[in-house]
Amino acid sequence: MDQAENIKLDKAVAAARPRMIDPFKRPITYLRVSVTDRCDFRCVYCMAEDMTFLPKRDLLTLEELDRLSSAFIAKGVRKLRLTGGEPLVRRGIMQLIRSLSRHLDSGALEELTLTTNGSQLARFASELADCGVKRINVSLDTLDAGKFKAITRWGDFDKVMGGLMAARSAGLKVKLNAVALKGFNDDEIPSMIEWAHGEGMELTLIETMPMGEIDEDRTDRYLPLSAVRASLAERWTLKDIPFRTGGPARYVEVAETGGRLGFITPMTHNFCESCNRVRVTCTGTLFMCLGQEDAADLRGPMRASEGDELLNQAIDAAISRKPKGHDFVIDRLTKAPSVSRHMSVTGG
Repeated sequence: MDQAENIKLDKAVAAARPRMIDPFKRPITYLRVSVTDRCDFRCVYCMAEDMTFLPKRDLLTLEELDRLSSAFIAKGVRKLRLTGGEPLVRRGIMQLIRSLSRHLDSGALEELTLTTNGSQLARFASELADCGVKRINVSLDTLDAGKFKAITRWGDFDKVMGGLMAARSAGLKVKLNAVALKGFNDDEIPSMIEWAHGEGMELTLIETMPMGEIDEDRTDRYLPLSAVRASLAERWTLKDIPFRTGGPARYVEVAETGGRLGFITPMTHNFCESCNRVRVTCTGTLFMCLGQEDAADLRGPMRASEGDELLNQAIDAAISRKPKGHDFVIDRLTKAPSVSRHMSVTGG
């Protein structure tokens, strides 16, 4: 059987795959896999500056990450996003990405992508494109180099700008993600939209989420995107559009810039009714909901057998208890974060 026939067979098998359906009849087609909890930034809304990271022995190996991701793909996942921490600081990460790209070639996977802070893109952008990655998300909360240093603590603004240039030169589509923070970047949002759209990039605004203890009070920074959208609508013409990427963002088209603007609103308007995704940490823990503590260990079943029967059973049991939604709260009366783990542990 030649390669073309193999690919045709793989596509037929993919089309016949059983789908994962949660208790609320939502098909699970999107998997986010954290490949490391480590990051070369220390963004103030994400983690404390003095972080204690997991021992390397606790992490899934690259081969285990491949095996776990492939098990989900066999069960109906069509979109796979690699996250961190910062995924591109994981040693050997391109070996994993190149291996996973076989699922793109077979048609079993529609998209392989990643979320990055951009610090390593100058080094890896061309190779990512060679592996079949078509687009990436880059976290960027400000265009002011001084403020960028303050929000990331350890970040190099010029290095990220160079990474964005390298990504676009390699043919990757770039979507910028900006966490909207009161008193920090709220006055910059219009100029960031104009710059991103002028450079041919999309921008998605995200509400800060109450995950993990950090070094400041989140109520001082929380900015509801309902207020941001109302303010932008006084400046520009915003038209709701049905465009979707498989994630939680809801999009508008900005008539005056000709670009798309996304809103991710876990606080003011949750997107749980259409949730199609689950997350796996770098230790093999499956979280069925970003905003809930319930989780399932997949590392144990995977390491207990060379086959995937135990792993598949663990996945099925976990999906059967995926909750209806999260319970995020940010207010003056709620001091503790809604979930104790940092976003860098679960994967952004």
